[in-house]
Amino acid sequence: MSALQEIKQLKRQLKVAEEEREILKRRRRTSRETVSQVRLYQRQPVLFRIITMCRVLRVKPSSYYDWLSRDLSDQQIHRNQSELLVKAAHNETKERYGADRLHAHLSEQGHNISLYMIRSIKEQHGIKCRSHKRFKVTTDSNHNKLVYPNVLDQKFDAKRPNESWVSDITYIWTNEGWLYLAGVKDLYTKELVGYAINKRMTADLVCKALNMAIKNKRPNKGLIVHSDRGSQYCSHAYHKTIKQHQFIGSMSGKGNCFDNAPIESFWGVLKNELVYHQDYKTRFTAINDIISYIELYHNQTRIQKGLGYQSPRQVWFDYYRQAA
Repeated sequence: MSALQEIKQLKRQLKVAEEEREILKRRRRTSRETVSQVRLYQRQPVLFRIITMCRVLRVKPSSYYDWLSRDLSDQQIHRNQSELLVKAAHNETKERYGADRLHAHLSEQGHNISLYMIRSIKEQHGIKCRSHKRFKVTTDSNHNKLVYPNVLDQKFDAKRPNESWVSDITYIWTNEGWLYLAGVKDLYTKELVGYAINKRMTADLVCKALNMAIKNKRPNKGLIVHSDRGSQYCSHAYHKTIKQHQFIGSMSGKGNCFDNAPIESFWGVLKNELVYHQDYKTRFTAINDIISYIELYHNQTRIQKGLGYQSPRQVWFDYYRQAA
């Protein structure tokens, strides 16, 4: 053998050795089964020869080609498709749905994915709901104004729309300062039937929210309207509205937040799903965002477990369609 031929042979051996070393180095980075590794490396920017990879990884070339030609099982195809659908639904619902509501959402769209698989996919891919920040007291019950008795008394299972409403005030922080949101929620449909937003927490704020609810739903006399004992709800203007429409006023026991739990629950949902994930520069931006959430999402499309995985508006329509 000439010196030139010997050099060429050494170069070939060196190239093979470098290739083998690179294959082994990459092998340590993955826990995939051996045959799968061959296919994985084949897709890498640095392409290795199949015969070299099989030798280094101790896989028969025939085994690799047999594995390569195999079709995916129906179960794996279903899993792959389900992963895409769950990720799409998670994004579509703006990361607000847990496994139960994702399951209901996908079932409504005609997709047959088990709750177990959805939970498995969420865990595997780290898919989590939005979820928390800043606290501000909104209830001032240290006053001598008129207080209604607790007529509602935690009877939250209404039998029809406009039977019982609950109301409260919450707060939203912006870079321009606090915003206050007064809301009125129907206990049957879970819809936010009225609301008002302002930078000041006044009696006018709660009156506007109640008047919006009255205008939207036109309830009959005898409706129970429940709130906490905050000074805004004990104002003359608020009591006048209750009396004018012949509603029944009701107020929580002093310091008992559980008496108004349904509206408190809504505030938690609003903040976990929207507010805590925003950095509002202006009050105007926050107001638009909150109104869109209430009108276009919560009332119209947000399915709830307590409503049989329906939205508030669906429940409202179903009730009056059956009553007709």
